[in-house]
Amino acid sequence: MDTANSFNRLVEIMDDLREKCPWDRKQTIHTLRPMTIEETYELADAITGEDWANIKEELGDILLHVLFYSKIGSEQQRFTLQEVINGISEKLVKRHPHIYGDVQVNDEEDVKRNWEKIKKQEGKKSVLSGVPTSLPAMVKAARIQEKAKQVGFEWENKEDVWKKVEEEVAELKEAITLDEQDKIDEEFGDVLFSLVNYARFLRVDAEGVLERTNKKFIDRFTQMEQIAEQQGKNLHDMTLAEMDAIWNQVKKTNSAN
Repeated sequence: MDTANSFNRLVEIMDDLREKCPWDRKQTIHTLRPMTIEETYELADAITGEDWANIKEELGDILLHVLFYSKIGSEQQRFTLQEVINGISEKLVKRHPHIYGDVQVNDEEDVKRNWEKIKKQEGKKSVLSGVPTSLPAMVKAARIQEKAKQVGFEWENKEDVWKKVEEEVAELKEAITLDEQDKIDEEFGDVLFSLVNYARFLRVDAEGVLERTNKKFIDRFTQMEQIAEQQGKNLHDMTLAEMDAIWNQVKKTNSAN
């Protein structure tokens, strides 16, 4: 079965479910929204873990949601699935004039700059207007910085960016000394923003590496709990030194594997 036949089969299944299944008939764009967000995070988890089997499965779930919204859009006479597909196709052609036109580019940065120029020509009021307001803060910070970069608002090198990090840390320390909570909050945010900026210069996905660290901590903490239980102990009754000893044991074991 080729790709077109597989896609058409899924479209037909979606049509059947919308017509015949009580649950599917009841759904709206608003009831689907939280489920779509959940599916997106499940895909993100699978990608972080490089779990290809789950990546494949979660992509199928995302594709189903695209068809679901398109089906509802058609019922509401807002748009059709064909319009959705044609719309993204036209957008890709228009925003890649170096492929489908006569524009010359030297590297991926030229491509990004052209993309932003075209979006401005399409009526975008700000370079930053394409950044979704509901993005997680760390992802949003990286996207904002990337957008600003496309118009030249960018540090020249990572050394200067690190100096900015140190400057923000110094301002945070000063706020802590003054014990001004609002100022501490503000300066801590500035530190995080500058660290995300530094991450970009290191070609590090700040959100992705933090999530990997989260997972590593969860794994090690869970092992620590298990070891303590095997020793007949409860973390609540242990000293920090005792827990730290087990923690270091877990770290050493994991490093050896």
